Amino acid sequence: MGGRVRAIRRIVGAVLWTLIAIPIQAVLMQLPGRAKIRFARTYHAMLCRLIGLKVQVVGTPSRGPSVLFVSNHSSWLDILVLGGVVEAAFVSKDEVGRWPLVGTVARLGRTVFVSRKRNSTGREASEIQARLADGDNIILFPEGTSNDGTRVLPFRSSFLTVAQDAKQVQPVSLVYDRLGGLPACRRDRPFFAWYGDMDIASHFWRIARRSGARATVLLHEPADPAAFPDRKTLAAATSDVVAEGAALLRQNRPVEPLRLRPPGG
Repeated sequence: MGGRVRAIRRIVGAVLWTLIAIPIQAVLMQLPGRAKIRFARTYHAMLCRLIGLKVQVVGTPSRGPSVLFVSNHSSWLDILVLGGVVEAAFVSKDEVGRWPLVGTVARLGRTVFVSRKRNSTGREASEIQARLADGDNIILFPEGTSNDGTRVLPFRSSFLTVAQDAKQVQPVSLVYDRLGGLPACRRDRPFFAWYGDMDIASHFWRIARRSGARATVLLHEPADPAAFPDRKTLAAATSDVVAEGAALLRQNRPVEPLRLRPPGG
């Protein structure tokens, strides 16, 4: 019963905060300056607190402009966690934009929506490149899909086509490493993960019932993408750094930001 009461309280709090935040962000979107970007970060950070998810940050996010953050991806929770740590817009699949309430929040967060149709790939890449050229920061999940949280999938080089327009690329390792206040083990990873045909409502309910959950964000050292000869080399290098950092976090070992090394560096 305690878990159900906790879940109801958290869900009601998250919904009320979202309904308050939507008109505020709608107004800020019409105004010049970075207030809309800062408020989006505040919104995500507060959501994490309201649903009982503690966030630990190791390293420093690059302040930009034109930073491309590349991270592993295991859950919709990644949006809340990373959105509350860095001031950047997400790249998301276009069907998210059609979800009730979630789609509205994503659009107000200046999300770039991408489809899986080949004939639209060039247009969508151009939009991301234009955002970077204008000084915006972008968060990208180059694995192309979420997984069960026990590993990092190889990064797809096609996702890093836009890196040429970024001034910096910063790899990010994200792991959910506490549950019930204790170190999370392998069997706990799928609890946080959201993948396949999982229903987001039931997954949210399950998360909201538990206490003592924590996510750790490890921000590695940023690098100039121009130091890499091509996108495949950059994809491999960032993938290796993110995977190594995530492996250390899953082992509950002390971590420090890793260096993204260009070939011969």
